[in-house]
Amino acid sequence: MKIKNDYQALTAIDGAIKLVRECFVEEKKGNKEARNKTKNLLKEYFIETADGSYTLKSNNVNDMSETMHTHHGAITESMEKFIKPAKLEGKKKVKILDICSGLGYNAASCIEFLDEDVDIEIDMIEISKETLASSLFIENPIKSYGIIKSAVENRLYEDGTLGFRFNKEEIPDKIAINIYLSDARYVIKEIDKKYDAVFLDPFSPLKSPELYTLEFFLILRNLLKDDGIVLTYTSAAPVRSAMVRAGLYVGEGPLFGRKTGGTVASKVLEVIEKSLPDNDERMIALSDAGVPFRDPELNESSDEIRKRREDERKFVRGTKKFASTVKTPVYLGKDVNDPRLERRLLRNVNALGIDGLKSKEAHYIICPQFDECVCGCKSLKLDNSSCRINEMMKRLANIIEENKL
Repeated sequence: MKIKNDYQALTAIDGAIKLVRECFVEEKKGNKEARNKTKNLLKEYFIETADGSYTLKSNNVNDMSETMHTHHGAITESMEKFIKPAKLEGKKKVKILDICSGLGYNAASCIEFLDEDVDIEIDMIEISKETLASSLFIENPIKSYGIIKSAVENRLYEDGTLGFRFNKEEIPDKIAINIYLSDARYVIKEIDKKYDAVFLDPFSPLKSPELYTLEFFLILRNLLKDDGIVLTYTSAAPVRSAMVRAGLYVGEGPLFGRKTGGTVASKVLEVIEKSLPDNDERMIALSDAGVPFRDPELNESSDEIRKRREDERKFVRGTKKFASTVKTPVYLGKDVNDPRLERRLLRNVNALGIDGLKSKEAHYIICPQFDECVCGCKSLKLDNSSCRINEMMKRLANIIEENKL
């Protein structure tokens, strides 16, 4: 599959990228000191996080930048957001897909966490060769990071990017690390294996929407083992919506350095420990905030994907979904004491043919979230977020269709 030439992924900040590239050139010329020199020059670009591990700022795309990891602790974030919730304990063979590997912290943390007698295979995908190479200039935050460095160095030496092998850490026989230097959309279409866990760790959805689309999750679903799990740090509504529409059960991941937890998803409900908050379910199911990112051919630019979603949001807002501006779905079935807010909310519900926030139709839509029926349909509460989201979407669509008759 061909990726469009104007596609621009978010990568580490320009100054750091430039230094790493210059190091590549010098090593190819035979300069054995190039890496030490570059390590000193890169210090101004690395940011120390709370647990002593380092991160990099991203390059600006559309005047946006962010660090690659939370300032609360890059390694700790990997452990808490990805490794521990992946439910890998007790398995003798583990296969991991690490998407947007960056500096390799998720892969290193996984090796550190698992017992030495576990057979581990990690497929690392990183589009930016320079970002991955930046790991070679960082002091090991944990012991297993040396294994990742050796794998990265071997990969870059074998493809002719680096001129020397300096790392002495041997990769144990029970550990296999495969590194793909490419767009993840291309790689996942070619993979023919099943994974225990997928670590989805791109930049934020608005900056890297191409790795959070419905089509992307449809492929990831097929790459999971029966009890496999997808983990990501984001709680964004379009991401969770895409997961649900791809046929995955979704739940809230652990809190770490953020007000909300990340997201976990699986083909089986049993591995989901915590449902999404009720308000999140409503916004995903009933408002234009839940319109997912789409990338039908898995080859569009970030700008194209964002624009498609914005166009679809405008199309469904006030005709098929509630406007998300004042979080209308959150107030269904409730009293509102602010007259100005109530007027705005009523305009939004009336636009879809619903009489009021506490009308029979409003209660019918949100009934799947309650332990006991609140609308007269006599249905029992559905036991998971994905089913509740799908049912509320269906009920809203039914009401809109009936009002047209």
